[in-house]
Amino acid sequence: MSIELKMPALSPTMEEGTLAKWLVKEGDTVSSGDILAEIETDKATMEFEAVDEGKIAKILVPEGSDGVKVGTPIAILAGEGEEVSAAAPAPKSEATPPPKKEDPKVETAPPAQGGGETPAAPSAPAAAPKADSGDRIKASPLARRLAEAQGIDLSKLTGSGPGGRIVRADLGKAAGGAMATPAPAAAAPVAAPATVDALDIPHEAVKLSNMRKTIARRLTESKQQIPHIYLTLDIRLDALLKLRGELNDGLKSRGVKLSVNDMLIKALALSLIEVPECNVSFAGDQLIKYSRADISVAVSIPNGLITPIIADAENKSLSKISTEMTDLAGRAKEGKLQPHEYQGGTASLSNMGMFGIKHFEAVINPPQAMIMAIGAGEKRPYVIDDSLQIATVMSATGSFDHRAIDGADGARLMKAFKELCESPLGLVA
Repeated sequence: MSIELKMPALSPTMEEGTLAKWLVKEGDTVSSGDILAEIETDKATMEFEAVDEGKIAKILVPEGSDGVKVGTPIAILAGEGEEVSAAAPAPKSEATPPPKKEDPKVETAPPAQGGGETPAAPSAPAAAPKADSGDRIKASPLARRLAEAQGIDLSKLTGSGPGGRIVRADLGKAAGGAMATPAPAAAAPVAAPATVDALDIPHEAVKLSNMRKTIARRLTESKQQIPHIYLTLDIRLDALLKLRGELNDGLKSRGVKLSVNDMLIKALALSLIEVPECNVSFAGDQLIKYSRADISVAVSIPNGLITPIIADAENKSLSKISTEMTDLAGRAKEGKLQPHEYQGGTASLSNMGMFGIKHFEAVINPPQAMIMAIGAGEKRPYVIDDSLQIATVMSATGSFDHRAIDGADGARLMKAFKELCESPLGLVA
């Protein structure tokens, strides 16, 4: 019996994607676990693996097609012993434009000034995994390998593949499911701006990538739905820079080099634990309070921005944070992050100091309720012990969701963050 291969949900946030490249052709024999195609999501280019055996009878969606909705048939797989010519091809499905009304729970990369990630349930219902022999759980080979590496119990997952088989996307849902929250009211559709076609100005119309479309939608939703409040203070960095130099001397033999950003990640995580009123999410008629600080860190990539997560950052050493951040940032730029590595997070940090930016106000990425924006550290006149001296100073601005966080609590978080940065031994204690 022939099987329809459908556009998979390769991450919990995926609603549509671009079929970037077919790695098989009609007539090819495939086995469970074989990679069939490369699919561009709103975050990265990911591999689509086979979960059944058979021959490719018909490719319905050519490579390069974008806007292919999740669940759209993209190929026909002839079953075991079935002639390829006898496999009944399904009608070719055309890619459809994005829906007029989006699910506000869908999280993706924020605008260039920062933001975190969080998962949302896919729209298609999934069947529970069934044992195909004895007590064996139906799961693809890749899903089994990833589950073993990540310590995920497959028996507790619901499979979204054919016949209830657990596939890779289901692991992403398990990794980030705790962050899913009830959806706020949908934002009103935004009218497309007028084009410049009527003007006699030389220009080029560049088609938006899936990532850029989602960035635009999420930015609009955030500013429309969340009452932002901004709190800014100056932080003296001399002690932190001195400690960083000493630690890097000691870590040189291990090949670890701490950045200022690594230390700020730790400082924000400890501040959130010290002021738990800011480690929260607004969820309609509920306030979600987190007991762990998972810090989403803004990383610029060629097509936009992504926020890999340092989980449990308050309990990790600075060297561990540095090693993880280097690995995550490298794989983010190559488009190789797994969904659980960038979806979730309880708060975000965005550092634009390397560009010489002194001060900016970052946009919150819901359901997170705060983001810390870091400016450049620079030599400034500064009053120290009642005398005017020169110090290395940076400005930090916290953006807070006023529905969930009162101004006084936001100020307490900013104070705790400042004290940790100015007395940085607390970061290694």
